[in-house]
Amino acid sequence: MEDIKVNHSYTADDIQVLEGLEAVRKRPGMYIGSTSERGLHHLVWEIVDNSIDEALAGYASDIEVKIEKDNIIRVEDNGRGMPVGKHKKTGISTVETIFTVLHAGGKFGGGAYKVSGGLHGVGASVVNALSKWLEVFVHQDGKEHYIRFENGGHTLEPLKIIGDTDKHGSIVRFKADEEIFQETTVYNYETLNTRIRQLAFLNKGIKLILKDERGEEKTSVYKYEGGIREYVDYLNQNKAVLHEEVVYVEGMEEGIIAEIALQYNDGYLPNVYSFCNNINTHEGGTHEDGFRLALTRVINHYAKENNFLKKDESLSGDDVREGLTAIISVKHPDPQYEGQTKTKLGNSEVRKIVSGILSQQLERFFMEHPDTAKIIVDKAILASKARLAAKKARELTRRKSALEISSLPGKLADCSSKDATECEIYIVEGDSAGGSAKQGRNSKYQAILPLRGKILNVEKARLHRIFENNEIRSMITAFGCGIGEEMDIQKLRYHKIIIMTDADVDGAHICTLLLTFFYRYLKPIVEGGYVYIAQPPLFKVAKGNRVEYVYKEEQMELVKKEMGENVNVQRYKGLGEMNPDQLWETTMDPEFRTLKQVSIEDAMEADAIFGMLMGDEVEPRRNFIQENAIYVKNLDI
Repeated sequence: MEDIKVNHSYTADDIQVLEGLEAVRKRPGMYIGSTSERGLHHLVWEIVDNSIDEALAGYASDIEVKIEKDNIIRVEDNGRGMPVGKHKKTGISTVETIFTVLHAGGKFGGGAYKVSGGLHGVGASVVNALSKWLEVFVHQDGKEHYIRFENGGHTLEPLKIIGDTDKHGSIVRFKADEEIFQETTVYNYETLNTRIRQLAFLNKGIKLILKDERGEEKTSVYKYEGGIREYVDYLNQNKAVLHEEVVYVEGMEEGIIAEIALQYNDGYLPNVYSFCNNINTHEGGTHEDGFRLALTRVINHYAKENNFLKKDESLSGDDVREGLTAIISVKHPDPQYEGQTKTKLGNSEVRKIVSGILSQQLERFFMEHPDTAKIIVDKAILASKARLAAKKARELTRRKSALEISSLPGKLADCSSKDATECEIYIVEGDSAGGSAKQGRNSKYQAILPLRGKILNVEKARLHRIFENNEIRSMITAFGCGIGEEMDIQKLRYHKIIIMTDADVDGAHICTLLLTFFYRYLKPIVEGGYVYIAQPPLFKVAKGNRVEYVYKEEQMELVKKEMGENVNVQRYKGLGEMNPDQLWETTMDPEFRTLKQVSIEDAMEADAIFGMLMGDEVEPRRNFIQENAIYVKNLDI
């Protein structure tokens, strides 16, 4: 191979040192994850976290987040106010130091905060670096102090006193820099609202207020004296609970605070969420391990002691978690995170502490509430029986070795490629559409799996019934990655799973049933971005030799106007009406098709919505439909 050399010098002068906040502007993704909408909202959390830390330290009770006109963010707390004195190391005011020096804060062993929500202590300075301008007001000792930064964190003038005040606390106002956030600088009220409500649940007694002053003013106020107890109530609001009282335990050991709240419902899926210092550790960690160990041990011990189980019988972890909603929240002075997204708690001492606190207090709760204990044990024993039935059914879905390829479902038209990264599978509604798709596809990398009718609503079914459903079995076998706890995403045979249903109410229902199944039992394929929804056209508009496909009702008039009079309009009632060529060029050809990628921005909100839309409780679903009916544009599309 020919040597290629870059034609420039490589000396000491060529080594670039990024001073202070320049590094943040150069590589913003390293500090806030991305410069998309998610990264934009991350700026708000970095400032709010500082106010939460002040509240956790016992000095603030109220935090207000305001979205002002022009998408300016204002965060105010009634804490002590940031330190205003000169910092001995930097020689400038401490406020200026906090906002201009990376890793400067009260979270690195100085004793200002016992626990802290931020991951890296870079929050305030990073927000400053990525803002067009940022200003800070500090109310302290009867004086109002002020400082302003512009163009990525450059100090306009040092901190100064601008007046007298009878308030105490800090106010931070900033405007995100559109040069950094090129995708959007518009804040989503619901995204902010969801997280602020969550922070209020996780930090009992703190009042959090969200105000939106853009257009029609909106205000949400949250304060939960019950903390995570009320969080479990909120998550179970659309479910039939098995016992009224939420079980709550808390304790402190070695400076680590642990809180757990749990309640069982009549569903079959567990919803266990864990947090460390208000950060959602969605990859789990040692606090979840300790919780699982203690829960399984205590329920088994109680069941055997009270003759619900024989001495040689045991309930598994899955059995005791069926229908469980639980929140595990730990506050740790020195959390260690691991995992791909740094949201898995790694501190080994936490496992023993959480396990000990839960074991001791849950045993006492069972002794004091034998009726509730019996309900929980009965639920777990039923789950155990269903698990044994599911084990037999599961065997039918297991993929055999590559040599025994006959184990693939008979109606699957597989692709010839074995490279999962280029392979895609279309889940198609009905044999008619399946036939067109099979003829129209590119058989090298596109597989077709037709489904007959609507699949089982997994929200209302136990695992053994799910495994007995032929359509679900076909999908599990075709995907090849297993299901639930046994799932191995590395074995997924297709990196695009595309739902292709008719553009009508029935098609939308089938799509929802499939998404419910994927979310509940194959969640990593949704989280990994492997699930897509195909967008077939609604109309074919022809005039002479010219053909246009229309995908949205509102585009129809524009196309007709552009093509002139005497156009021939065909409305597609279903995919089966298209011949293979039409299906390929409109819905399956990677060059021209439109696919919507399915993502989970907030797992808890998704859980609540799936539970409400697909569960047994009718009233919440009726309320949701009544509230959202005004947003429906086309009922039959």
